[in-house]
Amino acid sequence: MEKIQSAIAKARATREGRNADGLAAEPAAEAALSSSEAPAGPPSGLPSGARPGAAAAAAAAEGAPGSAALWTALPVLRIDQGLMRRNRIVAFEGGREAATFDVMRTRLLQQMRANGWRRLAITSPSPGCGKTTTSLNLAFSLARQSDQRILLAEVDLRRPALARMLGVKVHHSFAAVLEGRADLAGHAARHGDNLAIASNHSPFRNPAELLHGPSVGPALAAIEARYDPSVVIFDMPPMLVGDDALAFIGHVDCALLVAAAETTTTDEVDTCERDLASHTNVLGVVLNKCRYPDRRYGYSYV
Repeated sequence: MEKIQSAIAKARATREGRNADGLAAEPAAEAALSSSEAPAGPPSGLPSGARPGAAAAAAAAEGAPGSAALWTALPVLRIDQGLMRRNRIVAFEGGREAATFDVMRTRLLQQMRANGWRRLAITSPSPGCGKTTTSLNLAFSLARQSDQRILLAEVDLRRPALARMLGVKVHHSFAAVLEGRADLAGHAARHGDNLAIASNHSPFRNPAELLHGPSVGPALAAIEARYDPSVVIFDMPPMLVGDDALAFIGHVDCALLVAAAETTTTDEVDTCERDLASHTNVLGVVLNKCRYPDRRYGYSYV
């Protein structure tokens, strides 16, 4: 574990000419999140100088339904707490076990607000690193901030997992939304007042072609214009199993890479981080599945 952390830090310092920073531990995992220096810009899908909420305000002025009304109209998602615990969704209720994701949440919000970003991709080098678990925990952590409106959208179209992990029985297809064939309202569900989750009930055929296609950009812009989310988290495909992730990554403002301790190699981390950095802003690497977390971090004294 120390070797992979050291390699991550050295690789980033070599490319950026500065030290990588930040390390936090969680039960059975450690998360490293380092800020990246990048020029500030407007949120994706909005014209230069526009603020999040400007599109929704313009729509309200024209008599269209406001984003708050559209958000409230989303179907309610009923959560089984036992299922959440079995699937390691520790940030669902908050508390000591959610502390690591809460720290990650705060650091992400600081960086994204400073740059006017709201589209975050979460990916991994290979399957099984825990990117979907990380996406869900971060989404629930963010949603406990009452001033945030969070959308978690599934872009891993070959092996969708959100519906299974949440117990969603409705046949949602966020892929259909990306195709421009459907509105988000029919393929997402809302938990509480400020978290919406758009999943896929089954795999989508030819996902790379869809994610490369011309419908994705307008579909994302339409979602932001109508629903005005504060943060959109995209649960992405793994990077080293195909070109799906690279096909989509240009649509996001920033990205997190989830690596599995004792499984992901330092070369894989370095390759993926370099590929991500060529298309978007890399916020850091989350080191997951650590069997021996450093006891200096966390809230174990409570």
